[in-house]
Amino acid sequence: MKLHNLLNTPGSVKKRRRVGCGTGSGHGHTCGRGNKGMKSRSGGSVRPGYEGGQMPLYRKLPHRGFSNFRFHIEYAVVNVGALDALAGKEIDAAALVAAGLTRKSDLPLKILGAGEVTKALTVKAHKFSGSAREKIEKAGGKAIELTPPAAPAAEAPASK
Repeated sequence: MKLHNLLNTPGSVKKRRRVGCGTGSGHGHTCGRGNKGMKSRSGGSVRPGYEGGQMPLYRKLPHRGFSNFRFHIEYAVVNVGALDALAGKEIDAAALVAAGLTRKSDLPLKILGAGEVTKALTVKAHKFSGSAREKIEKAGGKAIELTPPAAPAAEAPASK
């Protein structure tokens, strides 16, 4: 069997529908879009949540809370208990990726305090929880805080 002998499975390839090519084609005049109105125009469709002029549900329901997503910094998180299983004395983001404890080395690293530490470790991370720092130093290790990641810059209000 060669490439030129291969055929498509019957029904897998359909002929492209050519609309607007005269009334004899069956797709002339309005081209299968019905008659007039917003949905017959190019780029025209009803936006999500639109209920025909009736007060939409998302406006009827109360909106509460606040999302600080624009200034949110996402961290790669590792617990102190997981660090104890690592072989090396010095632990940083690259060592954690190599050990399979975190996936992304480009995210800033944060160490949390779940678990116990029995070895003296030197841990380099961007952020430590209070209990994590305490447990590392209690075991005779060092918690070295790297420069914190920069939050996205806020847009300055336009002056008049």
